Amino acid sequence: MSKTPPHVLEDSSVARRFGLPYLACLAVALLAVGCSGTPAQSSGSGGGRGGRGGRGGGGGAQPVVTARVAQQDVPVEIVAVGNVEAYNTISVKTQVTGELQQAFFHEGDVVKKGGRLFLIDPRPLEAALKQAEATLVRDVALLNQAEAQVARDSATAEYQQLTSERQAQLAARGLISKDAGDQARSAADATLGTVKADKAAYESAKAQLAVQQSVVDNAKVLLSYTDIRSTIDGRTGNNTVKPGNLVSANSTELVTISQLQPVYVTFAVPAVHLSTIKEHLGKDPLLVMAASPDAGGQPIEGRLTFVDNAVDQTSDTIKLKATFPNTDLRLWPGQFTRVTLRLATLSNATVVSSQAVQTGQDGQFVFVVKQDSTVDVRPVTVAQRIGETVVIGKGLSPGERIVTEGQLRLEQGTRIQATDSAGRATGGAGGRGGRGRGGRGRGQTGGQGQTGDGRSGQGRQGGQ
Repeated sequence: MSKTPPHVLEDSSVARRFGLPYLACLAVALLAVGCSGTPAQSSGSGGGRGGRGGRGGGGGAQPVVTARVAQQDVPVEIVAVGNVEAYNTISVKTQVTGELQQAFFHEGDVVKKGGRLFLIDPRPLEAALKQAEATLVRDVALLNQAEAQVARDSATAEYQQLTSERQAQLAARGLISKDAGDQARSAADATLGTVKADKAAYESAKAQLAVQQSVVDNAKVLLSYTDIRSTIDGRTGNNTVKPGNLVSANSTELVTISQLQPVYVTFAVPAVHLSTIKEHLGKDPLLVMAASPDAGGQPIEGRLTFVDNAVDQTSDTIKLKATFPNTDLRLWPGQFTRVTLRLATLSNATVVSSQAVQTGQDGQFVFVVKQDSTVDVRPVTVAQRIGETVVIGKGLSPGERIVTEGQLRLEQGTRIQATDSAGRATGGAGGRGGRGRGGRGRGQTGGQGQTGDGRSGQGRQGGQ
């Protein structure tokens, strides 16, 4: 009889003792040990050829988007919403009452200063002017008559005065009676009184002539009001009164005219910037840019020309006005537009994308890429935020490479792989699998990497 080997008996006793579950668990354990010999086959992909990383087959490189720290001149700007206002607006009204006979423009036309707008029926005022001119002619004649009367009576008075003097001499020598001398003297005095009256009448006629001249001048002015002309260059609005209607003096608005070249844009900024704005008053006006109302149009450039004399206490803002030449008429009164006021320019500022700056428990920081393609957590100080750009006051130097996307997968010392925004590798140094020695020989298992153009590259990673 053959004998059963001892180890078979032992195994059989164990099998009988623990049963089939024990054998199943043992098989799973042996399978796990066999598979653990090649853990590096899923080593991290890298840009370019798979590179050599830390020993022991560390974790794969994390794909991120990087950018260089730049140095440039950065404008310090304030963005606000502004309202376009006409540089000048006039309301055209008639200054005389009459029938509106004719309009010399169409609604919405551009008119020039001095151009004709309306004609009011001039016939009543022409008649009044002719009447005033006729009265003026009469008064001129009366003045001439008074002047002639003064001249005549003055000559008579002079003769009477000489006669009186001769009669007085004769009476003194006894050649004529004293009564005759007294009569001659009385006649001379009476003639002098007549001359004074004539001169007063002359002055009255002269004054009456001046009054009538003013009446004529006023009639001419009123007649000129029948021909209504524009006082500014601008664009007309709605014509509220049509020809044929009766218009009343100083009450009927005929049309409005707005001057569009140049125009104002009114906006408000926080009062904290008032000191900077006041530094430029009377010197070089601050630059103001208005967003173009046309899609894709270039911004419109203007200058700050007005600062209000008081701060609005309800909003703590200061009202400003900028003047724009508006040569192409892209800005229209009543329109809202986005306004950018440039306060200053930071020369040679260190700038990065706002996406690069992260906020942690210890403040703001960025991930700086080192030469070995690992990242360093670097605290930074943000001096200014301008749109999507951040000005760094301290912590970075121009030319350094920083992470702009993919920061959630990073920590101090994490190895990275630079990619573009679509996730394609950009050819940076990848993480090469480390070499490990196991027993006497080297376990070499090729890890897959990627070159910058998307081709597969071979990496090496050692098994333990």
